[in-house]
Formats: sequence, structure tokens, C-alpha cells
Amino acid sequence: MSGFEIKLRNDSDVHVLEIKGELDAHTAPTLEDEITALIDQGNHQIVVNFAGLNYISSAGLGVFMAYIEVVRDLGGDIKFSNMQPNIYNVCDLLGFPTLYDIVDEELEAIQKFNNQ
Repeated sequence: MSGFEIKLRNDSDVHVLEIKGELDAHTAPTLEDEITALIDQGNHQIVVNFAGLNYISSAGLGVFMAYIEVVRDLGGDIKFSNMQPNIYNVCDLLGFPTLYDIVDEELEAIQKFNNQ
């Protein structure tokens, strides 16, 4: 079974999800639950820090696709930071850079929310 871990932190109104390990069909429901809980609590400014993620499958990518419109309809957004090159390449192939803000550092993503 794949190892996957999520740590949630807050930076004022921005909620940071640090994800580590492998995000695949077995672990995607854990991420879905975390994002659903944030949305249900009225938290719509989300940064996903990919620094510790070493693998992502289509099921993992599907989680983000499932929630982006919901979050944006509520006036928020999901921004990505700290992607390893192999993770970025997969996202790039699927056009994610045109759909999401993908930045090098978490602080940059947080500042984008604070400057809106």
C-alpha cells in the first residue's frame, strides 16, 4: 500500500495542505476528505505544498479537478507550490498550468491570496 500523509496549517485565512508520499487511487480519498472538510468549514483559500510528494496518478490529479470549480464558485482558489520536477511534468502534460497558479515557493502562493 502507498504511503501518504497530509499536514494542515493555517497562514491567516490561507489554509496550507502539505502532502507527502504517493497520491494515487488508494490515497486520493484521504485528500478528498481533507478538501471537503475545508470547504465545509468555509475555508476556500487553499495552497497545496507538493514538496514531499514523489508520485501522483490520474486519480490524484482528479481530486484537484473535482474541487477547483467548487472552490472558485465560493470565491476561493486552489494554488500549488513546491512541485518536484517529475510532478510538475505530469501536471504540465495535462494542462494544469493554465488552470492553476503553480509557483515555486509556498510563501509566493500565500502572498497571491493576500494581494487579491
